[in-house]
Amino acid sequence: MTTTCLQVRQDQLATTRTVDAPDAPLAPGQVRVRVDHFAFTANNITYAAFGAAMQYWQFYPVAPDADGTAWGCIPVWGFGRVVQSLHPGVAVGERLYGYWPMASHAVLSPVKLSAAALSDGAPHRAGLHAVYNQVQRVSADPFYTADSEAAQALLRPLLLTAWLIDDFLADNGFFGTTDAGARGLMLLSSASSKTAIATAAQLAKRPEVEVIGLTSAGNVAFCQSLGIYSRVLAYDGLDALPADAPAVYVDFAGSGPLRLAIHSRFSRLAYSCSIGGTHVDQLGGARDLPGPKPTLFFAPAQVKKRHADWGAATFDQRLVGAWHSYRQQVAAANPPWLVVQQHRGAAAVQAAYAEVLAGRGDPRLGHMLGF
Repeated sequence: MTTTCLQVRQDQLATTRTVDAPDAPLAPGQVRVRVDHFAFTANNITYAAFGAAMQYWQFYPVAPDADGTAWGCIPVWGFGRVVQSLHPGVAVGERLYGYWPMASHAVLSPVKLSAAALSDGAPHRAGLHAVYNQVQRVSADPFYTADSEAAQALLRPLLLTAWLIDDFLADNGFFGTTDAGARGLMLLSSASSKTAIATAAQLAKRPEVEVIGLTSAGNVAFCQSLGIYSRVLAYDGLDALPADAPAVYVDFAGSGPLRLAIHSRFSRLAYSCSIGGTHVDQLGGARDLPGPKPTLFFAPAQVKKRHADWGAATFDQRLVGAWHSYRQQVAAANPPWLVVQQHRGAAAVQAAYAEVLAGRGDPRLGHMLGF
């Protein structure tokens, strides 16, 4: 048996290669999972863009070439089935949802088993955040519905991030932008990206804020059609907003020039929240900017806070409710927010990766991949 993996050159994200490697025998306590299908979105480009800074490359490490060239395997969300097991608590045939390598197979060392989940106890993952190490057992997963696996793979992790961003902003009183009855402007870049859409859908339920979608000119009509943005502007249309409006910038694009333009224009910018890096060709630093220092949002930190505030059971209950509400909202949308496109085989996976990296294609498309 062999494992096929798409590897990305860490310093040149457009450079990829497909590697077939023979599988090593399992050690006692390990299981081998066939990764049936996984989602690939702009969120995964963020994993690659911040692979070193946020340790995403460490989940499924790749040995460097002899000349020192560093390659990485991008983590992805999807579904798999156990095909070999040397663990007494995990049966061959069991279906799992989790954070897989962009590959045909993955080897796990299950620990912390419960009826609903298990964690990968591989030594190299010991210092990585538990949220990403946990694997859900589909038979007892309250998020799971058999008819919506693609939507779950594509949207569930993004909804989690979006729900936490919304909660974080509200938890902090929208950083004072709604004081004295004002409606704070929530400026969302890369507004056509699926994580921004999920965030806007949550913020749209809060009457105290106005959700402004910022996107490329070609995606303005799509973002307007969603019905969740108060207004949608092209990136060169910031002048349509009052410069003295109290605002928060929620940055999914990571574009240095756009960040500078927003920080320079809005004299009452109260907070600058850095989420992702969908504009990989324009990623820029945060030094010497007017206004607040951009702060990276790390979802697991808000999870930890809310576990402490609410307890894990209440947190899980609220999140499951938010997921099913959002899933139904997406499914009922007309025109559709999401059109699933399936790709199979190494060449198709590579082509889909290149398309998402370049920001090409219909923003309604959701790519589901498999080797």
